[in-house]
Amino acid sequence: MSMSETAKSLRVGLIGLGSMGRHHARVIRATEGMDLVAVADPAGDKFGVAGDLPLLPDVHALIDAGLDAAMVAVPTVYHEEVALALAEAGVHTMVEKPIAHTTEAGRRVADAFADKGLVGAVGYVERCNPALRALRQRLDAGELGQVYQVLTRRQGPFPARISDVGVVKDLATHDIDLTAWVAGAPYANVSAQVAHRSGRENEDMVVASGRLTNGVIVSHVVNWLTPFKERVTIVTGEKGSFVADTLTGDLTFYANGTMENTWDQVANFRGVTEGDVTRLAIEKREPLALEQEHFRDAVGGDASGIVTMTEGVGTLEVIDAVLTSAAENRTVEL
Repeated sequence: MSMSETAKSLRVGLIGLGSMGRHHARVIRATEGMDLVAVADPAGDKFGVAGDLPLLPDVHALIDAGLDAAMVAVPTVYHEEVALALAEAGVHTMVEKPIAHTTEAGRRVADAFADKGLVGAVGYVERCNPALRALRQRLDAGELGQVYQVLTRRQGPFPARISDVGVVKDLATHDIDLTAWVAGAPYANVSAQVAHRSGRENEDMVVASGRLTNGVIVSHVVNWLTPFKERVTIVTGEKGSFVADTLTGDLTFYANGTMENTWDQVANFRGVTEGDVTRLAIEKREPLALEQEHFRDAVGGDASGIVTMTEGVGTLEVIDAVLTSAAENRTVEL
């Protein structure tokens, strides 16, 4: 346990009691060193998560409850105003992804927390997925040698939760964040195509490709018009490929085989052969629970586990580039 038994629990407030907020409420209540003392949602409490807490109408009522920390799970369009109010009040805050509805708004939020010396985190929960955490550790340990490419596929039916954004800001934002994190470098450029097929205002399909500053090439397929669920990240490098399935939390390693090649024409080409396949045994904890512990620890002084607001803004810059690339049919340099 990372907090001492005698440490005072953080007084935590939650605003936004929708499909994500209800899970945050459950996890905060179960997290050592955190007490959920106030909940707010102007739209009501349709999942009944308040329990014996009064349902507060807005962020100002939440702040008045006297908070050490807050979790923001309102729709994206409200992230900026809610987060800025919490910063002004001196409350350490984690905001659900993406940090805000525009890059400029995200920058204002990040700056407000930095100016006050407060912990500001963004809820990119995929980074806490056991398969991706194990993958990152193994890449850091050099088990793949040089990394060549990262590709992600995030496909499935339309999510039941009401979304005020398109598939790029809602879902592709996860893949952009996790790709830069897993590969250890930001995006250098990106090229994308989007489609509008469901009659909604925003795009519902995207394919994007790009290059990171360390030369790793990346590709993302994201949509919510596929009748099966797929959440996969594949990292290929000189020693083989890792396949992370974030639906099941499984990580599989496909090794490059070692076979002598006697055929002269092929021998001078550095190809690969199929080698052993290993499904790795990894500890599987609920990602959201780990994410809350990282936030708690950051408030306690160890910020190594959180996704910072500055990183959240960087991801929004790539999101902007994806949408610009699709709209203008060109590769966008970052």
